Amino acid sequence: MSETIELNGRRYRKPQRPTVVICVDGCDPEYLERGIPQGIFPTIGSFRREGYVGTADAVVPTFTNPNNVSIVTGAPPSVHGIAGNYYLDRDSGREIMMTDESLMRSETILALMARAGVRTAAVTAKDKLRKLLGRNLEGICVSSEYADAEIEALVGRGRPDMYSADLSLFVLDAGVALLERGMARLLYLSLSDYVQHAHAPGAPEADAFNRAIDDRVRRFVELGAVVGLVADHGMSDKARPNGEPNVIFLEDELNRRFGAGAVRVICPITDPFVRHHGALGSFVRVYARRAAEIPALMAASAELPGVALALDAANAAQQFELPLDRSRPLTPECRSIAAARRLRNYDIFDLALNGVE
Repeated sequence: MSETIELNGRRYRKPQRPTVVICVDGCDPEYLERGIPQGIFPTIGSFRREGYVGTADAVVPTFTNPNNVSIVTGAPPSVHGIAGNYYLDRDSGREIMMTDESLMRSETILALMARAGVRTAAVTAKDKLRKLLGRNLEGICVSSEYADAEIEALVGRGRPDMYSADLSLFVLDAGVALLERGMARLLYLSLSDYVQHAHAPGAPEADAFNRAIDDRVRRFVELGAVVGLVADHGMSDKARPNGEPNVIFLEDELNRRFGAGAVRVICPITDPFVRHHGALGSFVRVYARRAAEIPALMAASAELPGVALALDAANAAQQFELPLDRSRPLTPECRSIAAARRLRNYDIFDLALNGVE
């Protein structure tokens, strides 16, 4: 049997040692830049000496679903097809959550490793990711949001509230238990960004959460695992100084200027976790009723205060590696291997499996 699998133009070695890849949802680099010198991350901080710590670019749009799928496929959305948490199906006119595996256009590293005989597990905080991560996976794929009695028994406590730090810590504890029991050799653990949306770097709540993450990472290291950590996106402040949301209601603005029904605006960050981000994601897709108006719509959008960039579909797809049929954006606001190229967050399995002696 081959010692490698191949996916999307890359070869990945089977794990030489137990391997754990963790997506720390919403982990802006500032959490590490502040936390490592302050001793919040003693284990992760030690990776600077004994491994690698750097900054990688996420995929656009920088939301949970497209980035997690990029991480487990080793490819951008132009390859795997998941271009947001939410999109408009232009044939039916329906707005669709991108949580169904049928929308994916790529296998995953996890599924191919399991098929090649590697005991593989995916544990996610948010159940919305479970179907995507578990596509064709002949292994363990569960969420802490809907953990059943068997998973609760494995972890040793009941499933946590979806709006809590423990939603993520439950994922890590499940990973530790799976590794301790020899139930998985390759693990992908995807956390929640509930804490990061609520607490900035340096806040006591953020520090406590990050210490707890580091404790679990230390346990993985003690168990002899190769550990790779990556984020699906960073964080940015989307409120005015008085605390009010800093929002541009682009659909209203464009329809006021070009006529009722001229455009339909989709916020691809939309998902059921409304207490996390309130659908404020700095990126929308604009669907025009008349194609001839697109240049004028782009110009009008670009003039609005706070709009950083307006692109048509073809240019957006090319610049941000998006699938053209699901891409209508208008307003977005190991050492040797890592040093040799621009790092992307979806390089993490390449580094963890191929870049460690």
